[in-house]
Amino acid sequence: MVSTLTPTQEAIELEEKYGAHNYHPLPVVLSKGQGVYVWDVEGKRYYDFLSAYSAVNQGHCHPRIINALIEQSQKLTLTSRAFYNDKLGEYEKYITEYFGYDRVLPMNTGVEGGETALKLCRKWAYTVKGIPHNQAKIIFAANNFWGRTLAAISSSTDPNASKDFGPYMPGYQVIPYNDLAALAEALEDPNVAGFMVEPIQGEAGVVVPQEGYLRQAHALCKAKNVLLIADEVQTGLARTGKMLCTEYDGIKPDILVLGKALSGGVLPVSAVLANDEIMLTIKPGQHGSTYGGNPLACAVAMEALAVLKDEQLAENAFRLGNIFRARMEKFREKTEMIQLVRGRGLLNALVINDMEEGETAWNICLALKENGLLAKPTHGNIIRLAPPLVMTEEQMNECCEIIEQTILKF
Repeated sequence: MVSTLTPTQEAIELEEKYGAHNYHPLPVVLSKGQGVYVWDVEGKRYYDFLSAYSAVNQGHCHPRIINALIEQSQKLTLTSRAFYNDKLGEYEKYITEYFGYDRVLPMNTGVEGGETALKLCRKWAYTVKGIPHNQAKIIFAANNFWGRTLAAISSSTDPNASKDFGPYMPGYQVIPYNDLAALAEALEDPNVAGFMVEPIQGEAGVVVPQEGYLRQAHALCKAKNVLLIADEVQTGLARTGKMLCTEYDGIKPDILVLGKALSGGVLPVSAVLANDEIMLTIKPGQHGSTYGGNPLACAVAMEALAVLKDEQLAENAFRLGNIFRARMEKFREKTEMIQLVRGRGLLNALVINDMEEGETAWNICLALKENGLLAKPTHGNIIRLAPPLVMTEEQMNECCEIIEQTILKF
């Protein structure tokens, strides 16, 4: 029997029938990407305003990154860490000098980077700071998001992420985000080892803290000999208009977690960077990963990092972000649909007045899709807007026009 389904319907039906129902995607099936654009299976072109949650900062299928992938894939892809390979040391030197740290521990996914940072923090707490065995505490900010492992959801304040997955990881304390008084109070406990925080809370809806929040949080942690762990998996690598978002506060985190765009969206690569006192507390056999530090990932990550600097993508994100927010602020005065515009660089959000009982932002995103722009709501009424950093000013203005015309029709 000949199928009467469109290619889009067919692909969606296959996922619905054979895949776990752990995502709720927009009804678009993508088959090609280049730069700031993606195409669906019917050939329609869209501006990508999600960038795979900031994993494709360098744009889809960047030719230099793809070439590095092809070249290395034809030589050697994986050895495991049972043996040395000729790419890992080169990559370790490159990335540590790039960010100014003594050492790196390579992993694959962003959540593995977060887990690694917490293990390092705890190991340091017992072997260097001298916290009594099994008493170390790590502080997190409410509405954080760093993944969905059991360790990650144990720090979550989102019931959708944590309900019915307990019991949860002990040794965690959650305080309000952007609240220095709450942090100072929590740091009075001598068993606190670390404070893990996003410079901007991405999944929570691009929540930007007050000016100087991280700088003062860093100072409070230093005074109590507590490690500041910066989760820059989403905010790092030029997304917010600086190479690292923590640069806005002029600080250097004790532990830095990177992921997503570290490979330009080509394969999972994450990294945890720290200085010797922290990193060398981990001994052989105490942490690792079969794929962590594989030669394919190392070659790709070096090229992905080089592209960020060579193409001045942080500077471009800073400039275009200012253009975008200025235009959206002006547009906000013309419509009651937008409560708030916020963000830094090209990590931005529109907070929507929810007029359809939780469906307004979703319906706007469906309309944006029809008009050639892909974005996704988060936390109900917030639309996150984060295009690849290779976007031009002309393209940005065209996208602003699409957003404005779409919202006006509501």
